[in-house]
Amino acid sequence: MEANKEIIAKFYTAFQQKDAATMNSCYSEDIVFSDPVFMLLEGDQVRAMWQMLCENAKDFSLSFSNIQLIDHEYATCNWTANYIFSKTGNKVQNNVKAFMRIKDGKIIEHSDAFRLSTWMGQALGIPGKLFGWTGFMKRKVQLSAKKSLLDYMEKNI
Repeated sequence: MEANKEIIAKFYTAFQQKDAATMNSCYSEDIVFSDPVFMLLEGDQVRAMWQMLCENAKDFSLSFSNIQLIDHEYATCNWTANYIFSKTGNKVQNNVKAFMRIKDGKIIEHSDAFRLSTWMGQALGIPGKLFGWTGFMKRKVQLSAKKSLLDYMEKNI
């Protein structure tokens, strides 16, 4: 079970260094990922998301802590990213709870939980603060994120 802690530490240490290749090496081929912005992603979409985010990260720092093994497969940890959101130039501090399932030394499922409306208030400024709680605005952000990812994949993968 210590190996599971090590794979999580390797993933987030690589994230601190914006090293998407090492991050992605921690994943299984058929990785499944979800978070409130990108929703559900699988396989190459997941790997491309991290590559895109690492390449675009400005004024970026990350800390992680509290890696907890729930059992022989499941683990959680907390991580906080500070960065400039590229589309608006706004500073964001995103506090995230990660949930991971690990099998045969690879992460096979990964979900990140955070309050989307809080993130939108920081990333989008006044519009996010005023309307970030609405389903319409959340869907708009999710569709925009997915489009950015698909565009990135078309150009780079």
